[in-house]
Order: sequence, then structure tokens, then C-alpha cells
Amino acid sequence: MRKRLMATMALPAIALFVTACPPAYAQAPTTPAPQVSGTEDADSLTDVRINVVKSALQLTPDQEKFWPPIEDAIRNRAKNRQARIANAAARVNELRDRSPVELLRDRDPINFMHRRADALAQRSADLKKLADAWQPLYATLSQDQRRRMAFVTVFVLREVRSGIEQRLLMSEDWDDE
Repeated sequence: MRKRLMATMALPAIALFVTACPPAYAQAPTTPAPQVSGTEDADSLTDVRINVVKSALQLTPDQEKFWPPIEDAIRNRAKNRQARIANAAARVNELRDRSPVELLRDRDPINFMHRRADALAQRSADLKKLADAWQPLYATLSQDQRRRMAFVTVFVLREVRSGIEQRLLMSEDWDDE
């Protein structure tokens, strides 16, 4: 039953990929995405992502006027993400010198929940700004452009998931040493 349900749900997705793949592949970058190791690399990666989305959509001149707020929202969201990562790295570096016993003894779950809530609130606000920026342009997109946008979205989500999985594997390998 579960397999039948999954197969039934997969058919529309497969149909979307079959119809969206040729235009999307025509716009796919020929070089691999750069690895993010610093602020400049993160900015370069953001530039690549913006260019991929914009190229895939093939905006008309009338639609181009809606693009600047979207690009600003994407860049702001990426900047805030980098700041959250830097804050987390700084926190890890602060705690690195402490023993596990000290960490367990001095942990503050309320402070942790507040930090987590603040991070989630910022992510929520950034995502809402991005959605609000996209809304006027999305209303003008043709069905073909919407299919390409859906494909790029799924592709980006898959790449993000793959990146997270790869980082987890690398951190596990590093912990084994």
C-alpha cells in the first residue's frame, strides 16, 4: 500500500521533470559549484545561484523590473545565513577548550532555546521577505517559466541536502581520527 501511494505521488513529479528537464539542462552551468570556505566563496556561490535561477527563468524585459528585490532578498538571506554559521562556529570554538564534564555541568537549556528561537525567527523573517519579493514576479511568469522555477527549486533543495549529507560524512570521518 505504501509503495503504491509513493508511486502514485511520484508520477506528477516525474512528469514535471520530463517536461522541465530540457530547458533546465540548456541553462545548467558547465562548471561545478565552488566549495564554500569563506565569505568571498559564499558570495561567489550566492552569485552563481542567482545567475542559475535568473537564467533558468529567461525573464522578459517586463519581468526584469521585478528582479532586483528578489536578488536583494536572496543576498540578504545568504548574508544572514553566513552570520549564523559564523556565530555557531564562534560558539563551538568557545566551548572547544572545555571538558565534556564542564559542558554538561554548565549547560543552560533555556539559553539554548532562546538562541535557537532567535535563529529560527531570523530564518523565518528572511524567508517571508524572499516570498514577498517573489510574489509580484511569480504572478507574471508563464507556465513554462513556473515549471522551470519548480525544477530549479527541487534541484537546489537536492543539492543542499547533498551538501549537508557530505558535511556530515566528512565530520564523522574527522571524528574517527
